[in-house]
Amino acid sequence: MHSASCDGVSGGVARYEDAVRHVVGILGRNISCDYDSTEKRGSEFIARGLISMLKVRRAREHMDAIDELINGAKTFYEDARTSENGRSTSWEHCYRVFRDARIDPSPDCDYLSLHLAFYLASWGMYRGSSFLLQKDYKVLTPIVEKILKPEYDCLFGVACVSLRESEVQERYTNVYDDIAEHFRPIRNEVAGREVASSVSPVLITKILMGTLGCVPAYDRFFQDGVATYKVTTQEYSPEFVLRLVDFYEEHNDRLEEARRGMRTEDLIYPQMKLLDMGFWQVGFEKDAGDAK
Repeated sequence: MHSASCDGVSGGVARYEDAVRHVVGILGRNISCDYDSTEKRGSEFIARGLISMLKVRRAREHMDAIDELINGAKTFYEDARTSENGRSTSWEHCYRVFRDARIDPSPDCDYLSLHLAFYLASWGMYRGSSFLLQKDYKVLTPIVEKILKPEYDCLFGVACVSLRESEVQERYTNVYDDIAEHFRPIRNEVAGREVASSVSPVLITKILMGTLGCVPAYDRFFQDGVATYKVTTQEYSPEFVLRLVDFYEEHNDRLEEARRGMRTEDLIYPQMKLLDMGFWQVGFEKDAGDAK
């Protein structure tokens, strides 16, 4: 018996003839598998060939994803430049005032709450089914006060590589949970009952994108965009964020080259905003194409 490393094969296969049956459609996993070199040398050859083909296909898919992501981000960005007073600029207004507030010794949280509310309204968070629709903008003020705490400075415009740091991850988890805890009793009050489900990650990530720029807004079009190229999970989770980090770091040179052209006046778009715009546009265009 000989041992061989079967990169790209999943599911605990023990021989190459098993790998032939399992390898198709499986990408990006590595295990070791044993095989009998005296049996079915043809299967060994086929399995190795399939693995190589899958690796090539995965590389091509990633290149397609990068091309479409960058094109999508540029389309989104240019729309904000050409559409006067378009909703694409709502994020810029919100992000800018929160940036300035972080260095203001006496920030106007009422003013910031108004900005946050209008940004959220621009991006669908005040639809008829939303509990926020039943409240005025001041319901957001405690969240604004939490986000402005110095302990969350490390999250503002954070680079993807920094999200690997345990302290940064802890701060991110804390602010996410703080927002969820703030909204839970308010949502129960509006519903007139205790709602069992978690507060929507779409709402929380939209708030974090608008105020800190540290995570994409995980709405339907963004989900469809990342699902198109299997970049990360469709369900929001901490793993979702780290897989986005992996993706950005793997293609850092091309993404950073594109991002350098995305700034307006004194505002630099953070890395997570590029991912947010790009994959949202991919999902939006896919939905528009499917509807035809």
